[in-house]
Amino acid sequence: MEHKCYYAKSRLQNGKQPTVAEHIQAVAAQAARFGSQFDREEEARAAGLFHDAGKYSDAFQKVLERERGGVDHAFSSAALLYDRTRKRRRSYEPILEAINAHHSALRPLDDLKNRFEESLQGRADMEGNQGRTSSLTGEDYRRVWQELYGEAFALPKLKRFQAAFSGETDSETALYAANLEQMLYTRFLFSCLVDADYSVSAEEENEGYLTSSEQRVFHPEELLKRLYSYREKLSKGSTAEQGLNRLRDELFDQCGVMGEQPPGLFTLTAPTGTGKTLAMLHFALRHCIANGQRRIIVVLPFLTLTEQNAAVYRNIVPELLEDHSQKELDEEYREYAQRWSVPMIVTTSVHFFETLFASRPTDCRKLHSIANSVVVFDEAQSLPIGVTDATLRSVKELCRSYRTTMVFSTATQPNYSAIRGLDWQPTEIVSNHPELFRKMQRTAVQWRIDTPTPLKSIAQEMACQDSVCAIVNLRRHANELFDRLREHCPEEECFYLTTNLCPAHRRQVVQTINRRLADGLPCRLVATQCIEAGVDFDFRRLYRALAPLEAIVQAAGRCNRNGRGAEKGLVTVFVPEDEKNLYPEPWYGLGADIVRKQNRTSPIDIHNPEDIARYYRELLGMEQQKRNKKLTEAIQHKDYEKAEHNYRLIEKESVRVIVPFEGERELYEAIRSEMNESGEITPALMQLAAPITITCFDEKLVSQRAEALLLPRKRQRQRDEERQSGWYLLHDETCYDSDKLGLQFKDSINLLF
Repeated sequence: MEHKCYYAKSRLQNGKQPTVAEHIQAVAAQAARFGSQFDREEEARAAGLFHDAGKYSDAFQKVLERERGGVDHAFSSAALLYDRTRKRRRSYEPILEAINAHHSALRPLDDLKNRFEESLQGRADMEGNQGRTSSLTGEDYRRVWQELYGEAFALPKLKRFQAAFSGETDSETALYAANLEQMLYTRFLFSCLVDADYSVSAEEENEGYLTSSEQRVFHPEELLKRLYSYREKLSKGSTAEQGLNRLRDELFDQCGVMGEQPPGLFTLTAPTGTGKTLAMLHFALRHCIANGQRRIIVVLPFLTLTEQNAAVYRNIVPELLEDHSQKELDEEYREYAQRWSVPMIVTTSVHFFETLFASRPTDCRKLHSIANSVVVFDEAQSLPIGVTDATLRSVKELCRSYRTTMVFSTATQPNYSAIRGLDWQPTEIVSNHPELFRKMQRTAVQWRIDTPTPLKSIAQEMACQDSVCAIVNLRRHANELFDRLREHCPEEECFYLTTNLCPAHRRQVVQTINRRLADGLPCRLVATQCIEAGVDFDFRRLYRALAPLEAIVQAAGRCNRNGRGAEKGLVTVFVPEDEKNLYPEPWYGLGADIVRKQNRTSPIDIHNPEDIARYYRELLGMEQQKRNKKLTEAIQHKDYEKAEHNYRLIEKESVRVIVPFEGERELYEAIRSEMNESGEITPALMQLAAPITITCFDEKLVSQRAEALLLPRKRQRQRDEERQSGWYLLHDETCYDSDKLGLQFKDSINLLF
């Protein structure tokens, strides 16, 4: 008997109109290819094979014919499979959750099964996702199964997901640990399905998409040759002290040898200034060659660090993808960014780790690309304590179940085994790192923390020196110190660097400072912690406001960095005199207080790994009481959306402000002209504006000085409140100082970073 033809989508511009059967077979094949990277080929294939069964209905066909709307095919597709997997529910549970969510957001099966049952029993007005009506009901399900699959169709027997033994006797903690791993598994299958569905749909419309949206060619052997050649060129031009160059060579070689190890969890502990950027790439390339891994992902905590490292790596890997919120991408690279379908990616820790906890299709799409990769997390000490446990357990699971190698690299390696209940046993790449720290002592620390020091005194001391930097915790301190310094020194010798400066402005200032330092010209810098990673300054003297130990160590890396001074560089740690709060975040103040307390017992030696370990034992011993309780509860209840909402590396709500930096005047005017026509901002414009965009944490203050920009209208009656973008265009040019200070709201007291 010939059946009615059911289509997966409306007729395309190329004249094609794929049927449901054609579409699901193509998606199943692609999903299986993605799932094969972590040994879940059949599970991913099953997700693709059933994801659009709900389109095999008269209700959905009427949607295609524009005769009705509000129909949910994803819900009914999941319900169809749910009905057929009653005896295999545990192995199919993540597939059911993924199918139901492929146009909405992940929800646990426990929240769905009662409504599945009602729809299967014939409730005609059964509500699916997002208030839409299920496309199938009652006897429809049996008909679809018979016509689309056939009664003889046998469901594949799939491997059940087995969570690792948590080692916990506490039932709540065991549930939390198991759910964390199971939810990550669901997200990976979800990622395979979503990417396959989106990619096949694009291929149906535009033949060749699947080829053009992937860089499948990865030749780590060739890249290794380029790395050796580039490093040899750097060595010939190095002005660093010869002993320091020998230590850098030693670290580079050790990383290469350890790259031959099997996949797993590693740490790379080495002092600041030892050339970790290239050494990490050496490890990663040798590791890919030895183990057949398909891409390298470098994860960095700060945009400044991301931009700088990407610039270095591009000398070796010209086609690398730099993927973060302030990077302008052309159409081709935008596709790569959606899928991470390239051999090397440099991204931010926010982008990488929050993807592991995402619940929506577009956010999860790239997740499966992490499987069978080498991931290097640089400056690993930057992980906020509130999400540390959930993050580290997820990292361990990436290594256990997804063929992923993770490297935690830092000069101040946290001893995460101090967290109760966490089995953290990485392999250290640099086994002799204590000796390396001893040899790398280029600074001496002066602890001036018993009594507060007025900022005017620090300014007076800085004025007496030609090569000096002061790093403070708050922008209001930076502003005051910079104003005081300019009272004593010529304007052209004083510099200011905070996140008040847009990226293009910061790059300009960094170049000027490095030029003056190289030429031996007087140079005095006031900055916030934004320069503590990824900015290779080399000052003779440095002042650091009391901060967590990892920040102090990072700051010291900007002093006598290349070891050229006849004596050690002097780092003075001081407490600013201020009646208000001294720290930007509670956890930041907690770390600073531990430094103060431990110094009273025994002065901290920042070059001694034992002293660093002592600091982290106390800090991480408090992890459980500082843990994000809402995140923990969301995981215990397997609530994907709440987990996504509560997993935040940056807790403060922020907005983006496009500023009139004079160095990019043409760009600002072009963007302003386009905004004036529509008042809307598109993703393409966001990327274009990245060099002149600043992140601010006080939306009320910003809204008084700048124009709110709206997202493009999705539907005719969409309200403006639903179109808020969180982006603003600054018209008041008196609020942006293109010479020195960047964005300045003079009446603001909320200056934090």
